[in-house]
Amino acid sequence: MWTSGRMSNAKNLFGLGVSLYFWGLMDLTTTVLSGSARPLTEGQEDNLSDKLHQRMKRSWVWNQFFVLEEYTGTDPLYVGKLHSDMDRGDGSIKYILSGEGAGIVFTIDDTTGDIHAIQRLDREERSQYTLRAQALDRRTGRPMEPESEFIIKIQDINDNEPKFLDGPYIASVPEMSPVGTSVIQVTATDADDPTYGNSARVVYSILQGQPYFSVDSRTGLIRTALMNMDREAKEYYEVIIQAKDMGGQLGGLAGTTTVNITLSDVNDNPPRFPQKHYQMSVLESAPISSTVGRVVAKDLDEGINAEMKYSLVDGDGLDVFDINTDPNYQVGIITVRKPLSFESKKSYTLKVEGANPHLEMRFLNLGPFRDTTTVHISVEDVDEPPVFEPSIYFVEVPEDVEIGTTIQIISAKDPDVTNNSIRYSIDRSSDPGRFFYVDITSGALMTARPLDREDISWHNITVLAMELNNPSQVGSVSVTVKVLDVNDNAPEFARFYEAFVCENAKAGQLIQTVSAIDKDDPQEGQHFYYSLAPEAANNPNFTLRDNQDNTAWVLTRRSGFRQNEQNTFYLPILISDNGRPVLSSTGTLTVHVCSCDEEGMVMSCNAEAYVLPVSLSRGALIAILACIFVLLVLVLLILSMRRQRKQPYIIDEEENIHENIVRYDDEGGGEEDTEAFDIAAMWNPREAQLVVKNRQDMLPEIESLSRYVPQACVMDNNVHNYVLTKLYEADMDLWAPPFDSLQTYMFEGNGSVAESLSSLQSVTTDSDQSYDYLTDWGPRFKKLAEMYGATDNSGALW
Repeated sequence: MWTSGRMSNAKNLFGLGVSLYFWGLMDLTTTVLSGSARPLTEGQEDNLSDKLHQRMKRSWVWNQFFVLEEYTGTDPLYVGKLHSDMDRGDGSIKYILSGEGAGIVFTIDDTTGDIHAIQRLDREERSQYTLRAQALDRRTGRPMEPESEFIIKIQDINDNEPKFLDGPYIASVPEMSPVGTSVIQVTATDADDPTYGNSARVVYSILQGQPYFSVDSRTGLIRTALMNMDREAKEYYEVIIQAKDMGGQLGGLAGTTTVNITLSDVNDNPPRFPQKHYQMSVLESAPISSTVGRVVAKDLDEGINAEMKYSLVDGDGLDVFDINTDPNYQVGIITVRKPLSFESKKSYTLKVEGANPHLEMRFLNLGPFRDTTTVHISVEDVDEPPVFEPSIYFVEVPEDVEIGTTIQIISAKDPDVTNNSIRYSIDRSSDPGRFFYVDITSGALMTARPLDREDISWHNITVLAMELNNPSQVGSVSVTVKVLDVNDNAPEFARFYEAFVCENAKAGQLIQTVSAIDKDDPQEGQHFYYSLAPEAANNPNFTLRDNQDNTAWVLTRRSGFRQNEQNTFYLPILISDNGRPVLSSTGTLTVHVCSCDEEGMVMSCNAEAYVLPVSLSRGALIAILACIFVLLVLVLLILSMRRQRKQPYIIDEEENIHENIVRYDDEGGGEEDTEAFDIAAMWNPREAQLVVKNRQDMLPEIESLSRYVPQACVMDNNVHNYVLTKLYEADMDLWAPPFDSLQTYMFEGNGSVAESLSSLQSVTTDSDQSYDYLTDWGPRFKKLAEMYGATDNSGALW
C-alpha cells in the first residue's frame, strides 16, 4: 500500500497535516499475504497487464497535499512523502512523479519518495497542481503499484492588497443636496482567497473628503455628509477612498482610489443687475430695429438655470423702444421701434426687468428670481433733410394753361431747431421734357412749356428741397400733375372715305356711312354733328343725314348719273363736336361714278381720275430735266457764297495794326454788357409772344439758381412768365444761335458772391505770359498773334 510520510519540518505544520490515505485491496490473481507481496511471474505480469485495462479497485487513494505560497527560503520546500508498503527500504523501489509541474515546480526523491517544491508558488497565479505517482521495480522497471493521481493545493497567505480596478472615478451630485444623497459606489477587488481566513475581506474608509462626503465601510457607497453645499462657493471635490483587507485589522493590506466629484448646478441664485441705472444715447436718425444699447443681469448659476428673459415693464418709451434677449450671451438688446425726433422728445426713461424663466420650487424662498434696472436714453440731434408738408402733391392743370403759370406752391421746412432756409429744384430725371419749373426760394411750381393732354396726360415729377447752409441735406417729394382736357382738337374723319355711285342709282340711295374721331376726351362723352359745308348746302346731287349716333349717311338726291358727263364728285362735309368752344373741321368725301349691273354691283369706273399715266411724253421729260438743272445751279451758287463768307479777313501788310479796332461779338461781360441784351425789354410783358417753331438742337435748361441767392432777389410772376416764354421761343427757333440767350442778372459781376465771370476783367495788370505759340497756329491766327505781340523767329512783328 501507499502511504505518505508526515512532514518533519516544523514550519510546514501550520495549517498542514500528514495526509491520510485509505487502504485498498488489490484484486489480483496473486495472493497477498500479511501486507507483503511476492514478485510476479511472467504469466502473472501478463494477466496484470490485461487487468489494467479493466475496471478494478484501486489499491490506494490519495488525499490532498497542502503547501504555503510565497515561500522565500533558500532550500527546496518540503511538500510530502510517498511510500509503498512494498518498499523494504533497500532501494529496490523507484518512485516516479509526473503531471502538472513535475520536474519543473515539483521534484521527488526516487528512493525515499520525498516531494519538494523548487520554485516560489503563487496561489493567485495557480491554486493547485494535479500530479501522478508511480512505483517501479528499480531492477526490472515494472510497476509495483498501479499509477495513482493526487492534488497539491497552494495554501493562501495575505500577499495581495485590495485594488480599485475602475478607478479613478468621476461623479457628480446636485448642489444643495440633502445629507445622505448617494453619489457613487466604488468597489475594490482582493486577489487573495476569500474562502480562507480574512485575507480578502475588504473594509472601506475615506481618507480625504471629510466633512463633505462619507463612504459605507461594507459596500463602498459614497454619500453627501454636509448640507447646503454650494456650487458657486466650491464646485470640485477630490475624495480619496481606502480599501483595507483582513477586515480592516492591523497588519492588513490597503489600496486607495480617487473620486473626483463635481457639484452640478441648480437654480438657487436669482439674477441681479450690477447697475441700477444705465445711461445711453441714440441718434434721431437711427433706423428702425437699430441697436441702442445692452443691459445684462448677472446670474451665478449656469446653463439653463442662468437663462434670462428681458422685458420693458415701465417708462415713457414703451412704444418707441423694444428689448430682445440674446440667447448666446444672455444680454438684453434695446432697439429702436419707432422713428425718433430730437425736436419732439429729447430723452426717454425705461424700466427693464430680467427674470429666470426656469424656476425650482424648493428654492423660491431664496428670493424673487427677477430684478429691475432703469435705463435713460438721450436722443441726439442730427442735421436732417427738409421735410415736405404734405408728403405728396396732386395737381390738376388744364392743358391750355399759359407758360409761367403757377400751378402749385411746394412747401418744405427744416425739421431741425436751426430751421435753415430752403432752396427748391426739380429732379430733371423725373421731368426729361422740361415742362415745369420751380421757383428756387418760394417753391412755386410753374409751367415752362405748353402742355398737351393728347401727348402726355400725366406728369410725375420730383421736387427737391436743399438746405441753404448744408447742401448735402436734400429732401424730395413726389408731385403728380394731371393734365385736364380742353377742347383744342377739331373732329375729323375716322379714315379716308371714297364712295361709288352707280349710273343707274336712284334718288335717296345710301352710298356711304361716315364717322369721325376726336383726340379730346370730354367728361360728358363725344358727340359729333354732321352737315354739308356751306358751299355745298344746296348740292343737287347728294344730301347728308345725321344719325345722331356719331355717324352720318350720304344719300343721292337725284338719279341719272353719267360717267361721260362727270365721273368724280367732291362732297365737303362739316363735322362739329360738343365741346366748349365748339370746334369743327371739313372733310371731303370723294364719290366716283361707276357702271353697275342690274343688281347694283360695280362693273367699271373711270380710272383716269386717279391712275397715273404709264409713260411720260418727251416734252415732260425735258421740263423735268430743266428743273433739276436749275436746282443744281442754285445749290452750287449757295455753296460758293458760303465759302466766300468763311474767307479770313486779311489786312494789308503795310497797314498799321495798332490803329485798327477788332470787335468780337461772341461773348459779353455779364450784366455789365448792356449791348449784348437789352434788359429793359424783359420788364415789358407785352413783348412776350409765343412763337411755335420746331427747334431740334436745344432743350430748355432751367437749373436751380445759386444757393447764395438772398430771399429778396425774386422776380415777380410777370418777369417769370416773360423769361420762360422767351426761353421757349429761343428753343423752338431753328435759326437761333446754338446757345441760350437767357441771361440771369443780379447773380454775378461786381458785388456778387460769385464775382464777375467776364474774361475781359480776369487780368487787370500786364501779364508776363508769352503768346509766341500763336505763331504756330497758321495764317488764320496771324492777326491774333500780332495783337498779342507775338514775334517770329527773326524777331520781326507780323
